[in-house]
Amino acid sequence: MDSKSISDGILRAIAILAGVVALGYFLYLIQTVLIYLLFAIVVALIGRPIVMFLKNRLKFPDTLAVLVVILFVLGLLVGLIMLFIPVLVEQGKNLSILDVDGFSRNLKLIELEINKFFGRTPLSIDNMVDTQELKKEFIQGIEMNFIPKLLNGLVSVLSSFSLGLISVLFISFFFLKDSKLVQNSLLALVPDSKETRLINSIGKIKNLLSRYFLGLLAQIMVLFIIYTVTLLLVGVENALVIAFLCAIFNIIPWLGPLIALALMVILTITSHLGADFSTVILPDIGWVIIGFGIGQLIDNLFSQPLIFANAIKLHPLEIFLVILMAGMLFGVVGMIIAIPGYTAIKVILKEFLSENKFVKKLTQNM
Repeated sequence: MDSKSISDGILRAIAILAGVVALGYFLYLIQTVLIYLLFAIVVALIGRPIVMFLKNRLKFPDTLAVLVVILFVLGLLVGLIMLFIPVLVEQGKNLSILDVDGFSRNLKLIELEINKFFGRTPLSIDNMVDTQELKKEFIQGIEMNFIPKLLNGLVSVLSSFSLGLISVLFISFFFLKDSKLVQNSLLALVPDSKETRLINSIGKIKNLLSRYFLGLLAQIMVLFIIYTVTLLLVGVENALVIAFLCAIFNIIPWLGPLIALALMVILTITSHLGADFSTVILPDIGWVIIGFGIGQLIDNLFSQPLIFANAIKLHPLEIFLVILMAGMLFGVVGMIIAIPGYTAIKVILKEFLSENKFVKKLTQNM
């Protein structure tokens, strides 16, 4: 190998590296658009079976079927927002009339009850909650224009959310109306000899992920019903909203259920401030834990096997390892997208590298 070949190889490697870095930076700059596309793809995958049902069974025109699905998604989101608004308004009223002295007394009562129940010497909670310090913080917050800043932040969040919602629904409309939109774009990037395999891969991915996301919705609904019944039994206010939020947390593997349990226990305690710990609060916490346990048993024994084993053909150990590695590499977001992403990769590997021994073993159940 002469010096010219070596220099050409080095230049080529530098050019490829620079191209990868430039592409990565470009993707970083348009990360918001990529997030919109990701959400739009999820909406399209969930809405696809409904569109097919409206078109094939009810004979809806293509545009009308897609429009019905988009309006349904929009109505569902508006309904969820309307559920949360009364809770936020109520909490705002509670903050405006907050009795700091009473709040401190209630916390001291709970501390005394807990220590009494466990036979411990009462410890002062003044280091945790100091009435004068709380009052001072409230006054400083007002002096620092906390409310105007809060309102500005709220307006900014609402503006971003509205833009994102409109963008996602707009993109989803065209993904649903023209199911081959993404496919045709990807076909332009592959050689003609690979087009058939790519078309087969995209079709399989659509079917698998549609079943996965529909199963995920069913999983959330089952947990929502169980959590709602549990919170209503112990008398927690706004049980519907809290149960729905806790069911949504279940999307995050492992960490999500723990957050949901902690949230339900804390809200159970705060909804019974001033009540006897051993006869009221502790039994209610026990009922919450039992209800949560029932929900998790049903989820782990029935819901998840139905989704992962039947819908996307993944082994439980495979799921565990994939989620673990994705979480270590990309954090919570990686854990959420691990299963859909891994499913898509397996389909592509099976279609393009079906003769490879490792790939054949990895995808034998698909």
